Amino acid sequence: MKNIHCINHPLIEHKLGILRAKETKPFQFRMLIDEISSFLLFEVSKDFSLKEIEISTPIQKTIVKKLDEKIMICPILRAALGMLESVFKMIPDASVGFLGFVRNEETLKADFYFQKLPKDAKKRTAIVIDPMFATGGTAIDACNFLKSQGVKKIKFISILAAPQGLKKFSQMHDDVEVFVACIDEGLNEKGYIIPGLGDAGDRVFNTL
Repeated sequence: MKNIHCINHPLIEHKLGILRAKETKPFQFRMLIDEISSFLLFEVSKDFSLKEIEISTPIQKTIVKKLDEKIMICPILRAALGMLESVFKMIPDASVGFLGFVRNEETLKADFYFQKLPKDAKKRTAIVIDPMFATGGTAIDACNFLKSQGVKKIKFISILAAPQGLKKFSQMHDDVEVFVACIDEGLNEKGYIIPGLGDAGDRVFNTL
């Protein structure tokens, strides 16, 4: 799966170990989600286009480089809201396009209930964020929707992923690059990633 990138880094592994632990408090959990997301964003943005502009330093004029790509961050509600701040820190001029999905506990599928994209969404590079990439169903539906709205370039960031979900996604969207911090063993009978980290949304918002 050439479109799947698992980012290996000692600091990511260290932070993931703390993130997974059930005794990690919500505040620390949110902080770790933020930090790991920043690491992944560095990898996602490596091929972003740049343009040269002239500025004045306190000493003289010079040519510097500036992002020449309009970015749209697409958090999948609600767990991905914990990743949003880290992206804004790095790309403060990015727009946000919200995608709302709710998990059906009987079918293990996600129902699409809300969307709010910028008016110029089709002119932007979309970075979809969701901490957990489990069955792949939500990711597939999110990318299907974005493409239906004319979005040409899409990238995906997740903290943890299951191999089954990544394989299924790649079969549907091999043109969408996925960046993850770790690919776990798989899924349990309830469709949760194992060993995983539990319900990311509940842990981010302290609703356990």
